[in-house]
Amino acid sequence: MSDLPELPPTSWAVLGCLGFDEELSGYDIKKWADWSIGHFYWSPSFSQVYSELKRLEKLGYATSRQYRDTGVRGRRVYQITDAGREAVRRWAIESAVEPPILKHGVMLRIWMGHLNDPEQLKQMVKDYIAQMDALNQQLVIDAGAAAEDPAWAFPRVTMNWAKRYYAAERELAEQLLAEIDEAHETLIKSSPDGTLPVHPGHWREVEAHVKGATGT
Repeated sequence: MSDLPELPPTSWAVLGCLGFDEELSGYDIKKWADWSIGHFYWSPSFSQVYSELKRLEKLGYATSRQYRDTGVRGRRVYQITDAGREAVRRWAIESAVEPPILKHGVMLRIWMGHLNDPEQLKQMVKDYIAQMDALNQQLVIDAGAAAEDPAWAFPRVTMNWAKRYYAAERELAEQLLAEIDEAHETLIKSSPDGTLPVHPGHWREVEAHVKGATGT
């Protein structure tokens, strides 16, 4: 890996889009990423895509040309080079796989759930379940479209994984509905007057316990 440039995963994702041996514009890559990579990793902005394409071209991993079709304005299309194909192949195999970083908006709001009414929290979770259903329905359409081209066999694998992920998220969200009621009951029992049963500094005790358990 030492002879490969230090590029962010975004760069390699854009180069990977070009790895299907097709000339693509920045617009093409953005739209393709939205309905494929966006289901499991990254949904780019147009500015991200175009800045990465310029970087890849400068490195010799892609070439571009101005293409004019029936429209008045031409568009710039990009194609992977042999060096780019070899680089992204090596990056995919040789680079360390970064651990997933979970930034779950629903969980952040549940964490501070003592500040809100439990019925409002449960409605938020129900709205999230509806989002998961909508994403799964979109995946059925996207995976069906991908099935039309044998070259997209591996993208279909990732789409199938995403369907299972959304289904698992839905199941976990369903479990939250009952857990919100249980958590609310715990607070009510510990403080019938509705005030928060705070134990100042308790998080420091937890921190000390964790350090002792992990030896850090």
